[in-house]
Amino acid sequence: MDHINHYFNRAAAHTLYPRGLLDTIRTCKSIIHVTFPIRLNKTGHPNDYVLIDGFRAQHSYHRLPVKGGIRFSEQVDEQEIRALAALMTYKCAVVDVPFGGAKGGVRIDPKKYTVEQLEEITKAYATQLIHKKFIAPGLDVPAPDVGTGPREMGWIMQTYKSCYPSDIDAIACITGKPVTHGGIRGRSAATGLGVFFVLRESLSEKSAEDLAKLGLTPGLQGKRVVVQGLGNVGYHAAKFCQKGGAKIVAIAEYNGAIYDENGLDVEAAVTQMKTKGSLQFLPGATWIPDSKQALELPCDVLIPAALENAITIHNAPRIQAKVIVEAANGPTTPQAEEILESRGCIIIPDLLANAGGVTVSYFEWLKNLSHIRFGRMTKRYEESKWRALIESMERKAANAKFTDAEKKRIIYGAEEEDLVNSGLEETMITSYNDVLTTSKQNNCNLRTAAYVVAINKIANTYLDLGI
Repeated sequence: MDHINHYFNRAAAHTLYPRGLLDTIRTCKSIIHVTFPIRLNKTGHPNDYVLIDGFRAQHSYHRLPVKGGIRFSEQVDEQEIRALAALMTYKCAVVDVPFGGAKGGVRIDPKKYTVEQLEEITKAYATQLIHKKFIAPGLDVPAPDVGTGPREMGWIMQTYKSCYPSDIDAIACITGKPVTHGGIRGRSAATGLGVFFVLRESLSEKSAEDLAKLGLTPGLQGKRVVVQGLGNVGYHAAKFCQKGGAKIVAIAEYNGAIYDENGLDVEAAVTQMKTKGSLQFLPGATWIPDSKQALELPCDVLIPAALENAITIHNAPRIQAKVIVEAANGPTTPQAEEILESRGCIIIPDLLANAGGVTVSYFEWLKNLSHIRFGRMTKRYEESKWRALIESMERKAANAKFTDAEKKRIIYGAEEEDLVNSGLEETMITSYNDVLTTSKQNNCNLRTAAYVVAINKIANTYLDLGI
């Protein structure tokens, strides 16, 4: 929380809002700590129980509902949840998602429990939050985070529906659900794809002058990329960067890293991790037992996509990346940021870089409230319109003949995932350029600029409401 308040205060100095309004924006409005028993038979006694601690923070009500993930981790505590809820408030504001910020967590290691036990824990936690009005489609809409995914979101949705069986909008109580239960296509890849869109935009021709100072040319093609973390976010970020022409030269996991200066096969690495539980022995790759050393390898771009505080004052002097894209929340400490920026390193901050997840969660929420899949009403109309245009052109111009492949590409009507990815791309590119413009106007780094953008939007919302 201290880091986020540090960044907030630094950005607030670039604004003219009264202190009382700034304190209102910064302060967490509500937090709940719940404790509930689960029968786990851990000591051999048939009726043994353990107590599980859970938290949910609602940071800001300037927009409703509030939005933020639920994580399952042994590191979960009240301070962490408060900090991440605040980050969600600013993140939503930066990318113009009309939500306040929230965050939740359960203090467990999910790897230590069976699927049946995890279901019991998830539903018990959800029941506690529902009874306290910390989950509802118009009040507080959670999503997946570290240690959770579509399965857990489905369990929470079912718990809410059992409490409110007549609520027609019940499936909008949570996002990141399985597609078969109201989820949206493209959600699982959203955060990593958003990272890719922001990185690609930061390396575009318009930034040629800034890139030249770092010895980089515009474009992603051929750039050497190191990715820390091969979970959902890291995998998709690496996958799309590779498709975009970059070389993934190193991938780090919690139990070791691999390196190949000629570029790694991301899909092969994922398969290796899933089947063997380790990246070691991947053909053609150099094994690095201490995964932290991968962050210090020669590269153009570093994508930390694991947990907080990966880059600190201790390893920052040895990090060689010229661009860092924070796919994780809080991977860089303020002291480390100062060291990196003193060398000219560009850091694209977390509240912008990893906002793809909440952006597509917003799209899912809208889909659930409208009760219709995106594209269903327009796909065939678009295809028939373009088909008629092509046929008209071919009739009127003797040489206007299209190949079957050209016709298919032109006539194609957008599916739901096409529309989701288009909306995500527009959001990430527009938001990055807003932050970049603010950075130049205020002569500050991108992180401070992102907080300035967030503060301005939230403050104006409060002022418009007369608060």
